[in-house]
Amino acid sequence: MDVAELLGPHGLLARQVSGFAPRLPQQQMAEAVAAALEEGDTLVVEAGTGTGKTYAYLIPALLSGARVIISTGTRHLQDQLYHQDLPVVRQALNAPVRTALLKGRGNYLCRYRLQATEQDGRLSSREQVAELRRIRVWAGRTRRGDIAEIPDVPETSLIWPRVTSTVDNCLGQDCPQLADCFLAKARREALAADVLVINHHLFCADMAIKETGFAELLPGAEAFILDEAHQLPDIATHFLGRSLSGRQLSELGRDTVVEQARDAADFADLRRRAEALEPAILTLRQALGTADRRALWREVAGLPAVVEAIAQLHEALDRLREALKEGAPRGKGLENCQRRGEDLALRLAALTGEESNLDNVRWFETRGRGFTLSLTPLDIAPKFQERLTAQPGAWVFTSATLAVGQSFEHFAARLGLRDYAGLRLDSPFDFAHNALLYHPPDLPDPTSPRYTAALLEAVLPVLTASRGRAFLLFTSFRALREAAAWLVDRLDYPLLVQGEAPKGVLLRQFRAAGNAVLLGTASFWEGVDVRGEALSCVIIDRLPFAAPGDPVVQARIESLRQRGEDPFRYYQLPHAVITLKQGVGRLIRDVSDRGVLVLCDPRLLTKSYGRVFLDSLPPMPRTRKLERVRAFFAGGDA
Repeated sequence: MDVAELLGPHGLLARQVSGFAPRLPQQQMAEAVAAALEEGDTLVVEAGTGTGKTYAYLIPALLSGARVIISTGTRHLQDQLYHQDLPVVRQALNAPVRTALLKGRGNYLCRYRLQATEQDGRLSSREQVAELRRIRVWAGRTRRGDIAEIPDVPETSLIWPRVTSTVDNCLGQDCPQLADCFLAKARREALAADVLVINHHLFCADMAIKETGFAELLPGAEAFILDEAHQLPDIATHFLGRSLSGRQLSELGRDTVVEQARDAADFADLRRRAEALEPAILTLRQALGTADRRALWREVAGLPAVVEAIAQLHEALDRLREALKEGAPRGKGLENCQRRGEDLALRLAALTGEESNLDNVRWFETRGRGFTLSLTPLDIAPKFQERLTAQPGAWVFTSATLAVGQSFEHFAARLGLRDYAGLRLDSPFDFAHNALLYHPPDLPDPTSPRYTAALLEAVLPVLTASRGRAFLLFTSFRALREAAAWLVDRLDYPLLVQGEAPKGVLLRQFRAAGNAVLLGTASFWEGVDVRGEALSCVIIDRLPFAAPGDPVVQARIESLRQRGEDPFRYYQLPHAVITLKQGVGRLIRDVSDRGVLVLCDPRLLTKSYGRVFLDSLPPMPRTRKLERVRAFFAGGDA
């Protein structure tokens, strides 16, 4: 059987997977992937929701005989692919391939840092003490050391940075716990695998040469399949830049204190200099302003308080580096702290010194008590193209959202893809009969201060008709908060609001309630899968244009204008189209799903570019009449 037959009504997948239904787009994609793997070509595939793209690339990958690296957008998708989808296909094909899962180092327990944290004993809360005990018990029985295995310590807990390593604080070959290192074991398994599952953060960290040793892994691969590829440009942009956070500086000070107590107890001055770093960090945080903010560095670089705070931080870091240079021969941990101190000093100078490269943008972010200084490249296409050229073989980029209209031009340009084949496959779901697109009439311009209130007045009857069961997706936290306050006394259904509980908890509550209304921003626009009647309505408040005040967006717009290009046409519009397609994709997740999509932004119908958005969506009937929405939910003709 060829790959299309394997996915057909009498193929191996149909025999192996209960309820498997053959889909022509899935078969077409599998054939295209198989051809790309065989010829060593570059392929870009947009596969609409319901195509079943995972099986469409796994089958040719396992049959190719090539060493394949598969990268996904998130760790959650990575786990699903490795633990669920890959075993099904391998069993169906009876394929004797070795598989492995590899994540970034921060996902693996570090025995050395666990021991150091236990010896240090300084934790900020009883909750962290209890979490550390649970981690210690788990550490005695885990085989992989993957922190995703322990559900009773939240992913966001502040204990995890204390017991996992970073590229900065890892002792590498000098670690006394190297023989039992979970990360080292995972990398050895990865080197021996025929099919390796990673994620984009790890792929891009390797590309930026940020993960020492990982570079040995990729050159042996003959094919790369990058799922959720629409995320790649932004993730690669992050990893190809440079950054320095207050937390990294604080961790250097804290780790120095721990190592000084372990290996240089008589060197009290080293401890004092490490502890003096924290006040300098706090001074810079205060100088950057009390509010949470993202802005260009040039907006604050000349402020006297910032200039003075940077000078104080340089001085505190230099004094610590001098002491670490003297203390480094006392132990491997202190030697590592010395190396980190030198690296952080270089970063601080690069991120706060004289501006020298117009191809990058320097910016900062403050959040709570923390801050991050960043340098971000404005165009990663040359670097990414170098990566592809240096690694000959097949490259497959796939996602449900890559095209703008029928074109992959925007996605390909951001990654520097030149000689590639493009394939766009519509969703096999019946949007024409199972979905309805509603444009509420008479809404003001989205720039109006009364826009959100008018929008909520317009969608409240829709929520009544849908009996809850809705996502309201917003482009800003401000609009979300306004909506939450407005709806709380007007809604007859459970109201769930992003920020009031972790994302996973909110989704479980939403599914369990069966009639809830969930308000979310960016993180709910993609990677969320709610099938069945619990989600029967998706309401989007505005077209998701990137905020022009964001420092990176602002710099990209300025750069394109200086090159004589239209930033709206080449950057802002296509980026917003792909983001909207992600949000729309939350609605119909299964063949039997039915639902109403509400696009509130009147610019869809009043501006010429509105047609670009509408032409990029699945074909479905459209209306401006609330009666048709009510009839749809009542089971009548849409």
